[in-house]
Amino acid sequence: MTAPACRTRSEDDEMRGYFEQVRRAGFGIGLSAAKLTRAMVEVIEQLSPETAPSKELVVQHLGLLGQMSRTRDLNAAWNGAKREVVREHPDWFCLDGKVLRRASDLEGRPREKLSAAAHRKLAALATKEGMTPDELVGQMMASWRRAKR
Repeated sequence: MTAPACRTRSEDDEMRGYFEQVRRAGFGIGLSAAKLTRAMVEVIEQLSPETAPSKELVVQHLGLLGQMSRTRDLNAAWNGAKREVVREHPDWFCLDGKVLRRASDLEGRPREKLSAAAHRKLAALATKEGMTPDELVGQMMASWRRAKR
C-alpha cells in the first residue's frame, strides 16, 4: 500500500498538532538558527525559476525540520535567509522592501521617475552647487549612507 501523494488540510493540521505536543514535551529539534537559515538558503537556491520564493513554500520543502521548528525560529531564519540569498546571488534575487523576489520579475517593472517640477528643482540646485544633477544625486546618496552608519 502506498502513501497518498497529497495530504489533506485536516491531516496537515493533525501533524502540526502532533509536533506541537512533542515540542511541549521538551523534544525540540536542537537546531541553531544559523543552520536553519543555511537550510532555507539551499532550498531557495533549488527552487525552479518559475516559482515565487515564499516562506510557506520553503518551510514545506524543509519537511520535518520545518514542521518541528518554532515559528519564532522560522521567522528569524527566513529574514536571515532572504538577506543571505540576495547577498550570494544578486543577479538571481532581490529584496523589494521585505519581499524576496526574482531579479527577472523586477526587470520589466517601470522605475519611478521624478516629476518635472522635482527635476527642475534638482537641476537648479545642481547649478547652484556647480555640478551636474547626476553628481549631486551621487553626492547626496553618499552623504546619506555615511549618516546611516
